[in-house]
Amino acid sequence: MNDYLSIYGEEFTSRLILGSSDISSVDKAIDGLKFCNSQIVTVSFRKNGTLQKSGMEYLDRLKELNIRILPHTAGCKSIQEVITLAEASRDFFETNWLKLEIIGDEANFQPDPIKLLTSAETLLTKGFKVLPYCTDDLVICKQLVKLGCEVVMPWASPMGTGKGVVNPFALQLIRQELPNTTLIIDAGIGKPSQAAQAMELGYDAIIVDTAITKSSNPQSMARAMALAAESGRLGFFSGFMQESNVPRGNIPNFSIS
Repeated sequence: MNDYLSIYGEEFTSRLILGSSDISSVDKAIDGLKFCNSQIVTVSFRKNGTLQKSGMEYLDRLKELNIRILPHTAGCKSIQEVITLAEASRDFFETNWLKLEIIGDEANFQPDPIKLLTSAETLLTKGFKVLPYCTDDLVICKQLVKLGCEVVMPWASPMGTGKGVVNPFALQLIRQELPNTTLIIDAGIGKPSQAAQAMELGYDAIIVDTAITKSSNPQSMARAMALAAESGRLGFFSGFMQESNVPRGNIPNFSIS
């Protein structure tokens, strides 16, 4: 099956996007990246416009591997912060891709829907290709698409919780209502089984960060997440059997004598 992840006209074979918020070792991070064959990595840019030395080393290694860099606006709480950081990131990373985050509630890192829509609209007019992080609110997702976002990234559950898909109905409804939009699960995935479940709902990719970096073996976990994403995607397109309340035995319709 020739099936590619499409993001603003660019195609990728991997369905796993790696986060990089908690990298303790650049070498281990690069090894994990190679192990899972991910092609896109999110990168945080400080609000003061700098990267740590380890961050610069990591960035250089990513460029050597021809990995697509997706800067994000983590930690921003105001629209002006988002715009300032976005423009600095575009200049520094030489990309107009932007993972838009603007937090409204620090308790669960829930995006502020009003500021999210306003900042997305502003960034789109400035030529950014916006990948917005949002909740599983269908109306917000539709509004983001209406503004011009070709990618929307709802959470499965709050960031860093590892609770997986807490509202499959909401995510499934988003998929049904936005069939031509690239949908990526951005937060809440903690286990490979949860990654597979998200992809079984018809989502195009997943972003995983903490579940990998906090595991006992990040390299193996990265590979497990990649395989789970691929498995869930393949399962979705294969078509699932219908559930039944009536047990059915597997009685053969032929015999050998």
